[in-house]
Amino acid sequence: MKSADEPTRRTDRKDVPIRKASLVVAVVPAAGKGLRMGGAVPKQFLALGGEPVVVHALRVFEASSVVDQIILAVPQPDLDYCLNHLIPGFGFTKITKVVAGGKERQDSVRHALEHVPNETEIVVVHDAVRPFLTERMVGDTVEAARRVGGAIVALPMRDTVKQVGAQGYVERTVDRRPLWLAQTPQAFRFDRLLTVHRKAHAEGVHATDDAFLFEWAGYPVVVVEGSGENIKVTRPEDMIVGEAILASRRTGR
Repeated sequence: MKSADEPTRRTDRKDVPIRKASLVVAVVPAAGKGLRMGGAVPKQFLALGGEPVVVHALRVFEASSVVDQIILAVPQPDLDYCLNHLIPGFGFTKITKVVAGGKERQDSVRHALEHVPNETEIVVVHDAVRPFLTERMVGDTVEAARRVGGAIVALPMRDTVKQVGAQGYVERTVDRRPLWLAQTPQAFRFDRLLTVHRKAHAEGVHATDDAFLFEWAGYPVVVVEGSGENIKVTRPEDMIVGEAILASRRTGR
């Protein structure tokens, strides 16, 4: 027998969907020293078309309809410059955190991941020195990561590939058909990426990209075809190529 004071249970309640992680966060490691450039200014802050290289990449994430937030990892001495000059100066609104990077790229990504909100579904990692990514690349990798768990932008190998021995002699010609050149952006389920980064750090596993860690952990990674314009600026001659690409884009050629 139910007492008069006992609340009546609703029997007409509609099914309410459980709220799931839904944020997409871009992580941009920009803490490299740029030693191969040979200058005092880190390559990510060098002027390309009159603006820092990293700004070109950040603009794409700022404009992307699928990206909610951006976390930037920079050298400790450049924190003030980014927080008080670069971000307000270029009007970025999606950059929610600027963190100090680590000794290696992998450390910088891990540091940034520790600041990603818990309600994040997908993290997109992109090298600050790849200024010519596109919104299409970002959207395609996010969509593929939602479907598979991990996705990278890459290009099929087009040149003939030779395996060369220690003495400089060609040992064999490698079948290039299954070989792709990895680029960024690379998108992953956040929970898995954070876990594999922590595990790799604990076990001393070093990688040159995040997809390697996903592969190492046994997770699938799918490829989204990239673009030859999506260059990585690491040497002085890359700046010349970058200026040419930028000029071509601005003139619509």
